[in-house]
Amino acid sequence: MQPTSSSPWVEKAKRLAAEAALSMVQNVRYLGVGTGSTTRYFIEGLGKIQDQFDGAVASSEQTASLLRQTGIPVLDLNETGDIDLYVDGADAFDPHFRLIKGHGGALTREKILATASRRFILIVDETKRFDRLGDSVSVPVEVIPFARSYVARQIVRMGGTPALRERYLTDNGNQILDVLSLPLADPSQVERQIQCIPGVVEVGIFAERLPDLILMATSSLVVERLKAV
Repeated sequence: MQPTSSSPWVEKAKRLAAEAALSMVQNVRYLGVGTGSTTRYFIEGLGKIQDQFDGAVASSEQTASLLRQTGIPVLDLNETGDIDLYVDGADAFDPHFRLIKGHGGALTREKILATASRRFILIVDETKRFDRLGDSVSVPVEVIPFARSYVARQIVRMGGTPALRERYLTDNGNQILDVLSLPLADPSQVERQIQCIPGVVEVGIFAERLPDLILMATSSLVVERLKAV
């Protein structure tokens, strides 16, 4: 039976996964930090090792605010260039390390940071692990508001069921369609297909830039280090 995010051990597992990633912050000049409940714990820990890096690039305004509250300098990716290490969570991952991200609304900046990073580490609890992405969670798609309806129709033609995330705008000023029932037998193909729809800013399928390492905390409160085979 698939554990749920409401299981009582999950918050402890999130913290453990985040704390395990802190040991990876070595010989790092610029650090990328994702968005979400697990990365909040990572940011808490970063405050204790600020001497290990020069500053962080945030994947969202929310993350930037948390970093500043911890006393960590927030940098602009346009000024840093490629970054040494990116640490983030995910909404789902499969045995091939392909991800679904973006339930926190930061999928576009998250994908930019993952792609611009020399190393990408994922921190998750085991409720995020699925045998197939198509069995997991909805796929967020960030869209320009002008094109929302057009993009939704194209996604329906692909077999998906899009729903507008009500009363929500991304940090980029765009809207999000949360798509259910999207056929994901080939996540890479679907990622590229949706990216090519005019009006789409980004899709929350991460099947091209995969994490280099997954730190997954289990219900036994043990952190497993998963590497792609």
